[in-house]
Amino acid sequence: MNYKETINYLYNTLPMFSRIGAAAYKKDLTNTIALCNALDNPQQNFKTIHIAGTNGKGSVSHMLAAVLQKAGYKTGLYTSPHLKDFRERIKVNGHLCEEQFVTSFAQRIKPQIEAIEPSFFEITVAMAFAYFAQQQADIAVVEVGLGGRLDSTNIIMPEVSAITNIGWDHMNLLGDTLEKIAYEKAGIIKENTPVVIGEILPETKPVFEAIAAAKRAPLVFAQDKRMVTGWHYEHHQLSITVADKHNDARHTYTTDLTGIYQTKNILTVLETIHQLQAQGWAITTQHIEEGLQQTKKLTGLHGRWEMISKQPTVILDVAHNEDGMQQLTAQLELTTYNQLHIIIGMVKDKAIEKVLALLPPYAKYYFTKAQIPRALAEDELAAKAAATGLQGSTYTEVNLALKAALTHAHKDDLILICGSVFLVAEVNPL
Repeated sequence: MNYKETINYLYNTLPMFSRIGAAAYKKDLTNTIALCNALDNPQQNFKTIHIAGTNGKGSVSHMLAAVLQKAGYKTGLYTSPHLKDFRERIKVNGHLCEEQFVTSFAQRIKPQIEAIEPSFFEITVAMAFAYFAQQQADIAVVEVGLGGRLDSTNIIMPEVSAITNIGWDHMNLLGDTLEKIAYEKAGIIKENTPVVIGEILPETKPVFEAIAAAKRAPLVFAQDKRMVTGWHYEHHQLSITVADKHNDARHTYTTDLTGIYQTKNILTVLETIHQLQAQGWAITTQHIEEGLQQTKKLTGLHGRWEMISKQPTVILDVAHNEDGMQQLTAQLELTTYNQLHIIIGMVKDKAIEKVLALLPPYAKYYFTKAQIPRALAEDELAAKAAATGLQGSTYTEVNLALKAALTHAHKDDLILICGSVFLVAEVNPL
């Protein structure tokens, strides 16, 4: 098979969460362990950092990878899902894995695919580990796909684990309380391995404390160590001043990830780096500054308050759950514009009514859908939105919606595209 045929084979042969949802979720690690055994356990050949959380884990993963690259380490990065190219999931030093590797790996693992019928995600995890081993990566930042305890990535023994936050998402799989969701995320905590918690909630803190104690894992709450004392925008970058809570030493970091929610993520990043430094990893303040300032350039992160056009301003953001939408609406309150146009599409298994209830009623709405079976039809989304006071028109796909918004918008308006990672992925370049 060539590369295109290989990708079609993987998409069409394997259960894929983005396409069919919960039916693709394998609730144990058996298949991943079997796949990696067949590959001589490549995950044992490089160091790792493991990142979980409801929101922010992608940004945190990319920031950490950028800093490690600047520190001179050959750095793998595994994230999901991808936006445009499957190979975005698997990178070393910001470079996509080669098409030839994907093709040869699929051919090599085909007997296991036929024997154990793994999911798409299980195969991509094994592929990433095999690639990082082949490339002789020094360390890899590994983002959890869903949950943590039963996620396919959870066969690694990391240098440090980090959990960004706990919010309402995937309740059908992870549980219907914050405590249950936290328990699943806390499944990445390993014996005698430090774990950093990004945000503290009264409901979830005892869960982390109990599991960390049982596993003798040093537990650090990032908010106990540092606090953000100020931030401002400058030259399309976000400058964040962070104070050490123990000595009040202050330092300002600049990042090319401009969403205001990065003021939360940076605390998780800094404490995770501190834990690495304590273990002997040679990471300096200069490495941190340069990595944060060039994260998008170094690692290719997209879809986080990403401006793709001006006059009118067009922003892409992959916010798709209740917590993410709260952060996005906070960003809107800080943004200057004349009229707000929101293009939104969602998948069926999200808390749709709760997300819609957070959106501003004064915006002009364009309801649409991603071209996947899980997507909620645009007319159904519009009907749910109308019940919360949101009015707009419907479009069968996102680029038609964007074309309509561009027609109606003035140069000082803001067009925001959000609601689904898969919707954002389908936006054509402007």
